[in-house]
Amino acid sequence: MANTPHGGVLKDLIARDEHLHDTLRAEAKSLPEIILTERQLCDLELILNGGFSPLEGFMNEADYKNVVANLRLENGTLFPIPVTLDVSRNDISRLDIAPSRRIALRDPRDDEALAILTVTDVYQPDRVKEAEEVFGADDPAHPSVAYLRSKVKEFYIGGSVQAIQLPTYFDYVALRYTPSELRAHFKKLAWRKVVGFQTRNPMHRAHRELTVRAARQRQANVLIHPVVGLTKPGDVDHYTRVRVYEAIMAKYPNGMGHLALLPLAMRMAGPREAVWHAIIRKNFGVTHFIVGRDHAGPGKNSQGKDFYGPYDAQDLVAKYHDELQIEMVPFQQMTYLPSSDEYQPLDEVPKGLQTLDISGTELRRRLKTGAAIPDWFSYDAVVKTLRESYPPRAKQGFVLLLTGLYNSGKDTIAKALQVTLNQQGGRSVSLLLGDGLRPELDGLHDVSPEERSKNLDRLGFVAAELARAGAAVIAAPIAANLDAREAIRDTILHGAGAGANLFVIHVATPLEHCEATDRKGVYAKARAGELKGVAGVDEVYEAPERAELTVDVTHQSIPEIVHSIVLLLETNSLL
Repeated sequence: MANTPHGGVLKDLIARDEHLHDTLRAEAKSLPEIILTERQLCDLELILNGGFSPLEGFMNEADYKNVVANLRLENGTLFPIPVTLDVSRNDISRLDIAPSRRIALRDPRDDEALAILTVTDVYQPDRVKEAEEVFGADDPAHPSVAYLRSKVKEFYIGGSVQAIQLPTYFDYVALRYTPSELRAHFKKLAWRKVVGFQTRNPMHRAHRELTVRAARQRQANVLIHPVVGLTKPGDVDHYTRVRVYEAIMAKYPNGMGHLALLPLAMRMAGPREAVWHAIIRKNFGVTHFIVGRDHAGPGKNSQGKDFYGPYDAQDLVAKYHDELQIEMVPFQQMTYLPSSDEYQPLDEVPKGLQTLDISGTELRRRLKTGAAIPDWFSYDAVVKTLRESYPPRAKQGFVLLLTGLYNSGKDTIAKALQVTLNQQGGRSVSLLLGDGLRPELDGLHDVSPEERSKNLDRLGFVAAELARAGAAVIAAPIAANLDAREAIRDTILHGAGAGANLFVIHVATPLEHCEATDRKGVYAKARAGELKGVAGVDEVYEAPERAELTVDVTHQSIPEIVHSIVLLLETNSLL
């Protein structure tokens, strides 16, 4: 029998509002609209299908504050993660957002109206407190804190939603189940006990052995329930991962396991996230849930220490066991015993017996270099899939982001680099000059700061797409603003797949030299007030804080600079 939903009732808003579908769809055409972000889209889908039960909308201020402070909604129901809809001050003014206002929420991919939000309140959150309470520290080394700082807008709006439709997908449609559908599937197969396994990484033999062992000990079946929404920057893309999951499902005993995809935007919030994951799986009907060591941890903080203790997540889930009503299965670290060709929990291995393991770092090294991956660690079909998506370093794309003042020499360096890399061969080489994605600089400073920001966003997107396809990308915008460059970095790390190899080159030629050799008179016009937005004159140039290389044409020749960049690429095994 499937588990009881969190709060007692599955909030399937699609089913609840089905009789209003045509009316709501027609109304949405006349309403002001919000185009959702990727994270908001994931959150809305799990609100609509009941995955976030008992939520029926985005949290109002009272719920938000109580969740941040106490891991509970205002009515006392356990819920550890804020689920909020952020908007800017301009959005509030433009859309006239106020209590009782109805707003259409639209899919950013196809512009379809998914729901109508009835606003209950508009409030300004304390984002520092949110970071400290939910993630443990206001530390930008945490990906969700960085997201909170750079992506989340300054106001939240709370309100209930009425469902029009779920997002439309064209990938892995057969593997996408709502909670109601998965519960019906369990009922059809007479699965009374189900062990849920959460993952955002590829699976290997140890994961298969762990989940099979957990199921057999509890006389249960296994649900492999990977996240295919927003995960940690740098994670393996979901297309590759799902192909891996499909390959490994064939290795389970017949009828034991089932694969379903979860469109969750992870927060990497460690202990709180583990409780959240348990609630979500409970809503999908799961009765047992595997909680791993450092479950949903983001890695190291700014001081080089883990954000969370290795067993903090298990301890917090155990603390709320009576309310969660889902049985926790503590993750058992599995290790390979070559003497018996099997995996066993590490704490059950006799002292002195030889064991073998391959760390995640070592696996990535072997994938990058083409080194052998033994069959005791993973399955041939899994390795083949990973190698297809993650070729050796010498075949991966990369992005060289040259940033500096106008006339600093960055464009000349970029053109010389293009010639040098074309001479070496092996990859296509793409050159992106200027903040406007165009080779000419006349008129570059005549655009508004907003348009310049959009141009840099476009540059990041184009660079990521080219690098993902294996190209060498040389981008040379001024990009005076640190946040703009970080946004480019974020786009490349998220979107370039195996080509997410980014190198920031700071062309630190002094302003005096740039101005003295300015043949086009850009600086003179800026000094005279004829041009606005010229870095170094009326706009501050924020030097990169973590450039891989710093060069200066007043001390180095162009060939010397180009050679130093080539050596940087060779050191990173990209040439």
